[in-house]
Formats: sequence, C-alpha cells, structure tokens
Amino acid sequence: MTCTPLNPPPTAQEATVRFATETDVPTILALIHELAAYENASSSVLATETSLLNTLSFPSSPTDKPGYARTLLIFPPSPEEQTCAGLALYFYNYSTWRAAPGIYLEDLFVRPQFRGRGYGKRLLGELALETKRIGAERLEWSVLKWNEPSLKFYHSLGARRMEGWVGMRVDDLRGTGEGEHGGDAGGELERLGKWGKGVEWTGD
Repeated sequence: MTCTPLNPPPTAQEATVRFATETDVPTILALIHELAAYENASSSVLATETSLLNTLSFPSSPTDKPGYARTLLIFPPSPEEQTCAGLALYFYNYSTWRAAPGIYLEDLFVRPQFRGRGYGKRLLGELALETKRIGAERLEWSVLKWNEPSLKFYHSLGARRMEGWVGMRVDDLRGTGEGEHGGDAGGELERLGKWGKGVEWTGD
C-alpha cells in the first residue's frame, strides 16, 4: 500500500476548520445538494433547512437536544475566497467487539474549485484527531463502487476496503412507494416496525 506523506501541504494547514453553527445550515444544505448532484442522486435529497436544524448538533445546542450528527466546515485562508470550501458530516457509532466508540463519516465533500489543496485530507485529519480524543478506535465511511477517484484517494491515506461486508439498509421512503414490496404505507421501516412493541428509555 502506498500512502501519502504525513506532512499536509501549507494550503491545507492555513485553511480554517470549525464546527458548523445554526447559521450555517443553508450552506450545509447547498453542499448536500452539490454532493448529490456529483453522485447522480439529486432526486434522493429530502433534507430541508428545518429538518437539518432539528437533527444536527451545534456547539450552542442544549445538552437535551436530540442532535444526531455534527458538521465540520473548511474555509480557504484567502480573504478573497471566504466561502465554504467543503464539509465533513459525521456521527458516533460503537464497536461491540472492541467495546469502544467510533466515528462514522456520512459525507465528505470539497467543492470542485477548491480541490487539489489538501482540504479533504485536512478534514479527515481533524476527524482522526476527534476519533482519538473520544477514545475511539476506528473511523469509517462508505464509498460508491464506481467512484474510483475517491477510492484511490482514500486508499492512498491508508484506508482499507471492507471486502467481507455488505451494506444493508431498511428505508423509510416517506410514501414514495419505492420499496422492494411497493406501496406507500411508510416504506420498509414501517413494515419492519410491526414486529416491535416499543421499549421506553427510563433513565436513572
């Protein structure tokens, strides 16, 4: 395996990386749409500014707010380019075999005009530091099989393919009728939920 040098380029180190705040939600949504367009999946985006506000965590969020993911934004150092260059949106997961938390990178995206500056590596570097900070043991993500440029990029950083695993998903299709069994009664998630009764988290 050939890995890139550990020393990041100056342009990446000079960039500003910070956690997104509530005022950044329009930017986050725009980046989500740009990523979806790159992946030929624009019609699959159902996110809105309201739904992002209700489900993302921000530095100012109260501790009892059910935020499910955090977002890092990167900005170029040049005053003439003070627009967001990209994002890394992630959440925490858990490994039972290791009895340790981990981080799952849901989306990594750098706008085309900012590529080649090391910004993707810088965002991954910040996530690696966060992984170590919380005592986690792995950082993971998924890549579309056809996305050879991204696969080569991640491989160059030392990431390895999980060849023995197949991703599985049960969707709530929100009445689109696109599930394997058809219909518009809430999708496969609702069908599966009929096997449950509901369990209450009571706390201490």
